Formats: sequence, C-alpha cells, structure tokens
Amino acid sequence: MTLSMPRPVKMALGLIPAAFAFATPAMAADSIMGDWVTEERDAIIRISQCGKSVCGRIHKYLVTPPNGVGQKDINNPDKSLRNRTLLGMPILTGFKPDDDIWRGKVYDPKSGKTYRSEVSLKSRNKLKMKGCIAFICQGQDWTRAK
Repeated sequence: MTLSMPRPVKMALGLIPAAFAFATPAMAADSIMGDWVTEERDAIIRISQCGKSVCGRIHKYLVTPPNGVGQKDINNPDKSLRNRTLLGMPILTGFKPDDDIWRGKVYDPKSGKTYRSEVSLKSRNKLKMKGCIAFICQGQDWTRAK
C-alpha cells in the first residue's frame, strides 16, 4: 500500500527549496562584507575574505591624510613597516565569526597600535566596530557605503 499526499501538500513541499533560494541573497546582503564609511567619515574600509579569515582594508580616502594620498604608516612600532602606504593596507585582520560577532584585530594607523576587536551588524547598513584593551572597549558605528 502506498500513501499519496494531497496535491496542495505536494505543491507546498515543492516550494520550500524555492523559498530558500530567494532567502539566501537576502541573508547574504546582511553580511559584514562590503564597503563601510568610518564614523569620522574620513575613509571607506572594504571588508572581504582574506584567505581563511576576513579583513578590512583602507579602500578610499574621503578626507586627504595630512601627508597626502601616499600617506605612509609612519606611526607603526615596527620600523620596517613605516614605509608602506596606508591606502590598501589592512587595518582589520584575522576576523572569524563567533555567533553574531566577528572577532579579530584592528590596527589604528594614527597611533600605531593594534587592539583586539569585535565587529557586528546593528542593521543591514550599520556596523558596530570595537577596539578593546583587556575588558575596556571603545566603539564606532560605521555606515555601509552606497
């Protein structure tokens, strides 16, 4: 004896994979990946896959740095890195997901210091970026670039 399902149930079950196909792009759109304007509105940071982790590079200046577009990493504590140009340089490194938070490190080229960092989405177009020393964290809200 074989049981057959009523036609409406068969149709509904057939729609489930289609529903997931349409849901996937929406979920992908709510990703930390993409271009983000810093809270100070001085640069756009492009967050993307970098090998097995995620990183964020200075993609574009919105305000020209003090020493021009070719500004070097002059505050880096490693003297051998002071000659590298900030534009294109990764400032977010080693980010990996931990539930709704991404954890990694953030480099501040203004001070030359690296901090433990957390990044999370507040909404589709708002990102919370935190830099932490021990248990003290300071954060910025970044806005998705258009």
